[in-house]
Amino acid sequence: MFDVSPSGGQAAEFLEWQSEIAAFAAIDRLDPAPADAVLFVGSSSIRLWHTLAADIPELPTINRGFGGSEIADSVYFAEQLVGPYRPRAIVMYAGGNDLAEGKSPEQVRDAFGVFVTRVRRWAGEVPFAYLSIKPNLSRRRQLSRIRETNALIRVCAQECGVDYLDIHTPMLGADGEADPRWFDEDGLHLNPEGYALWTDVVRDWLARRGLV
Repeated sequence: MFDVSPSGGQAAEFLEWQSEIAAFAAIDRLDPAPADAVLFVGSSSIRLWHTLAADIPELPTINRGFGGSEIADSVYFAEQLVGPYRPRAIVMYAGGNDLAEGKSPEQVRDAFGVFVTRVRRWAGEVPFAYLSIKPNLSRRRQLSRIRETNALIRVCAQECGVDYLDIHTPMLGADGEADPRWFDEDGLHLNPEGYALWTDVVRDWLARRGLV
């Protein structure tokens, strides 16, 4: 059973993110986030999406990715990540770091389900999309576990009323492995071509939802 408590000893494992979460609040005080925006949350692939506003110019966007985070971190800080914004839609990318840190596919699925519940508490039934865990050049050995996790999250997303967006499959090469054309030099994060692919997938979803 997945559980994150905001009190007691367990809170200590989330202390490393306190400064980044506090920085989001400080940014909001200096430059309030746009109303009725699409909120992007998750790990470093979201945080490093520096062209997000230009890629989706028709809608206001808010980037609240924090690098290296796992889904449990987003669960713990859900109120701070979602509560202040009243977004019109939410897009999440996370889960790869969970697997890299030894979480099982079932644990990642369960954490995702809890995050959805927390999101609904603060944002209601707004459109919510989950970007599937991408293949990675630097994490080739995890490919089978990534696929297993994606399959579990796809089912969980359907049960939770979340749209599952497959960015895993189009990022594979003819050999069934991660295609280098989408990746930065570290083999983990995206290059501009990778973000262009993600943009197309997200924009298609926004169009299906009638948001663009």
